[in-house]
Amino acid sequence: MLQLTLASLFFLGLHFGIAATPMRQKILDKIGPIPYRIAFASAALLGIIWLVYAWRQAPYIALWGQPAVFRYLAVILMPLAFFFIIAGITTKNPARLGQEDTLQSHIEPEGVLKITRHPMLWGIALWALLHLLANGDLAALVFFGTFLVLAVFGTYLIDKKRGQQYGDAWQEFSTKTSRIPFQAILEKRQHLSWHELGWWRIVLALALYGGFLHAHAKLFGVSPLG
Repeated sequence: MLQLTLASLFFLGLHFGIAATPMRQKILDKIGPIPYRIAFASAALLGIIWLVYAWRQAPYIALWGQPAVFRYLAVILMPLAFFFIIAGITTKNPARLGQEDTLQSHIEPEGVLKITRHPMLWGIALWALLHLLANGDLAALVFFGTFLVLAVFGTYLIDKKRGQQYGDAWQEFSTKTSRIPFQAILEKRQHLSWHELGWWRIVLALALYGGFLHAHAKLFGVSPLG
């Protein structure tokens, strides 16, 4: 558990202590953007590997156990997590790293961006929350909680950073979208058109979900279906 805790602190510290602070700009000024991205990506990958290794070595210390209701909840909602992640990867989005220039085009949000401007992060957050609940132990709380905290607070940090960098252009985009999923739709600032989501994304999400569901026991040693 000590190693898992240290791995979690390293991974969160990397993002909240460097990427989300003025230290990031200081490092960028010294080594340049490309070396920084390579170094940060390498450190983040190392952090994930360390987290996975430590989690697999950690003992099972039950907190609320593994109630069947949480397992069934994960089975039902994981397709939505898959869809958010896939849609987030395949949709042009000024909230994503490297696509900030789309703000200058004043592109109207469409597809998944009408649901949230941070679909990938919310997909990761949903994945983490569902697995945290389904496992019900201390190691899972630390492991999946790390990704849950990073994803949720990441939406705040990205909004703050984009607002500082792009001012009115980001404000215009943010008023047409929402950080929290479905908020802009509920507030009638957006209207969801299902065809804009892309049926191929939905089919791909369901196919990947089905594949992971089938292979889950072999890959991770436990079946979500019990």
